Amino acid sequence: MASASSAASLRHLLRRPLRPPLLRPARRLLCVSSSSTLTHGGDSSTSTSSDGALGVVDLNPPRGTRDFPPEEMRLRTWLFDNFREVSRTMAFEEVDFPVLESEALFIRKAGEEITQQLYNFEDKGGRRVVLRPEITPSLARLVIKQGKSVSLPLKWFTIGQCWRYERMTRGRRREHYQWNMDIFGMPKVRAEAELIQAIVLLFERLGITSSDVGIRLSSRKVLQAVLNMYSIPEHLFTQVCVIVDKLGKLSREEIEKELISTGLSSEAVQGIIEVLSLKSLSRLEEVLGSDVEAVADLKKLFSFAEQYGYADWICFDASVVRGLAYYTGVVFEAFDRKGELRAICGGGRYDRLLSTFGSEDVPACGFGFGDAVIVELLKEKGLLPDLSRQIDDIVFPLDEELEGPASSVASSLRKKGRSVDLAEDKRLKWVFKHAERINASRLILVGKSEWERGMVRVKILSTREEFEVKACDLE
Repeated sequence: MASASSAASLRHLLRRPLRPPLLRPARRLLCVSSSSTLTHGGDSSTSTSSDGALGVVDLNPPRGTRDFPPEEMRLRTWLFDNFREVSRTMAFEEVDFPVLESEALFIRKAGEEITQQLYNFEDKGGRRVVLRPEITPSLARLVIKQGKSVSLPLKWFTIGQCWRYERMTRGRRREHYQWNMDIFGMPKVRAEAELIQAIVLLFERLGITSSDVGIRLSSRKVLQAVLNMYSIPEHLFTQVCVIVDKLGKLSREEIEKELISTGLSSEAVQGIIEVLSLKSLSRLEEVLGSDVEAVADLKKLFSFAEQYGYADWICFDASVVRGLAYYTGVVFEAFDRKGELRAICGGGRYDRLLSTFGSEDVPACGFGFGDAVIVELLKEKGLLPDLSRQIDDIVFPLDEELEGPASSVASSLRKKGRSVDLAEDKRLKWVFKHAERINASRLILVGKSEWERGMVRVKILSTREEFEVKACDLE
């Protein structure tokens, strides 16, 4: 605590310019018992000493998960705020669901990769539960639960955490947060056009252009039309979708081998791969005919894209089928044009999802947009904002008996909406360094002689301007 006798030192400190904060190396904390042995490379969170006592605690989060210290939390909040603002401009309402769901909600059809990636277990009540790997089934559950109490169309969005036990790569973790936007009750491709505009609006808000990112479009109905051409049984459709979703990830030879293993003829396999290699909608129309529903849907969607003004963002790519079994129509995914990252987001139409949960079907479509890949892209493009900590005011009492008045000043400013840090039991030199660290705008000093006159001393830290003001007039 500074005393009144330090006036000369105070005047000197008030007049000195602020220096930029020093960068210090991060420190690591280890909790070690005297008899424990430190081990490396294992998955266990602690080591055990010879007498059975716990030793070193692994301070890292479980593999594939993240901590969010303040600087990372500011970035996450900034990104989520952009998700919410785009959703607001599109007139969507926010909803939420528990991250812990019934396992049955996510075990639908055999062959889906996601069913092999579940964090699932039996709870203490004997119920099979799962940390949700995606959000759409939870959304469908809530729609069914709401029933006739809500009117269609529904336009809902959510931002939630998802869990998948999968191999980690750049932009892929075992947990991530995901922005979902979904529309229930709109059977035509106007719904997809709206969702794609939301994605484009988000990219534009973040400074990403159509030269950085594109959105591939196709339809599950394209693959269905090809299967019909070769009289392939309906029950193989989902299995074929899961395999051809690997196009671009596996070699053509590997894809052909997997398709033949399902019982398809070599002729059918070649036909499927040739059609799914098409990048031109007009060429698709030549192959399938103009009366095919998939072609009509896609032509209408491209027409909407011109009217919305995002035609330069989208392209036709017949290989896009998406790996989830419930998609039924138009599907899409955003990609970085350099091809260095996995899909940024993806979605499509799922008109028959509700019936898999025993309800009447409602036409629906939506997308999921994860937080990991977009942050990687923003880093690569140099588009991450400066999100350093910023505080409006620091209030500091110069004597111990002034702690009460300083608390009153801080409380008054907080009630006016200002962010205020109340510093006590520190030297004035420390307060100035603290102000540099947290980018404070003002330093408000509560001194004995000033307070007796109902005044406080204010220093504007960016300009070094200082003055006295009545405490009751502080804004």
